[in-house]
Amino acid sequence: MKKVLCAISGGVDSAVAAFLLKEKGFEVNGGFMKLFNNKKSKEAELKARKIAKKLKIPFYSFDFSKEFKEEIIDYFIQTYKEGRTPNPCVVCNKKMKFGFFWKKVQDLKMDLMATGHYVIKENNNNSFQIKKGKDKNKDQSYFLWQLSQKQLQNTLFPLGEMKKEKVKKIAKKNNLLKSIPEESQNICFIQDSVQEFLKKEFKNQPGEIVDKEGEVLGKHKGLWLYTIGQRKGIRISGGPFYVLKKDLENNKLIITKDKSDLIRKKIKIKNINWISGKEPSFPLKLKTQIRYRGESLKSKIKKEEDCFLLSFEKGQKAVSSGQSAVFYKNGIVLGGGIIC
Repeated sequence: MKKVLCAISGGVDSAVAAFLLKEKGFEVNGGFMKLFNNKKSKEAELKARKIAKKLKIPFYSFDFSKEFKEEIIDYFIQTYKEGRTPNPCVVCNKKMKFGFFWKKVQDLKMDLMATGHYVIKENNNNSFQIKKGKDKNKDQSYFLWQLSQKQLQNTLFPLGEMKKEKVKKIAKKNNLLKSIPEESQNICFIQDSVQEFLKKEFKNQPGEIVDKEGEVLGKHKGLWLYTIGQRKGIRISGGPFYVLKKDLENNKLIITKDKSDLIRKKIKIKNINWISGKEPSFPLKLKTQIRYRGESLKSKIKKEEDCFLLSFEKGQKAVSSGQSAVFYKNGIVLGGGIIC
């Protein structure tokens, strides 16, 4: 009987994942990742403990709050300082779930780890692949492009072939939670909005708002308040205007009235990871997703001296540096990289 450490957050997905593994005969253990020192985290841990008690499985609590601050929150802040838009969920999966939590799996001499991700794992001639989850609205493959063969080999995703509604029914039928909580789309460490969070971290750094020709149209309070393609919050008469570019060197926000200025047919990608562990032959035709729940776009990638060049069949609006570009072929995640 294989020992599994299943990440249990206190929510419905991880609770059902642990339940399904126990039903299949695994020796299941529950593991809670404490990422914050606040009331919300204590409540989540209490729920996770109750789930483990109902399932009659051992329970472990790991305090990763220091690591989370250093690896995720500090990264988030620093990326905004550099004028880019971070993707904390991608980094969290790599560093926390498949980093520090995976280390605990090894320390406890478990055979496998499991999570409540809505993705499908397949074994193709001893090469492990991630496919999009059956529930298109819940698919989380976009966040897992940084995984390696070793991590995939030793990880189970019990919910990949299921729809969310079925997961809820299993939870209710087996009384795993008192109630099914509403799902939040917010970043877990941000209570209000990204702007409100960053205001506490950054001082006002006013600068000029200019058009493409360099004509000064107004003032901004800090480039970190804006993202590429943003329309709201510019507050200049004669609009609507859109954020075209952020000139960090001169602390200038460049805006445009013309939406077509935001269209990009080619972008550069860095820090690429190929899940197979082997770099494919180039140029390579594939589909690329440049934002979570975004469309998979027909594209082609080729290797250049210092990076990779990704070309879209159709131009894309408001592509943000710092975000992830994730590569797919027939629903399988080939890998991904950071838009630069």
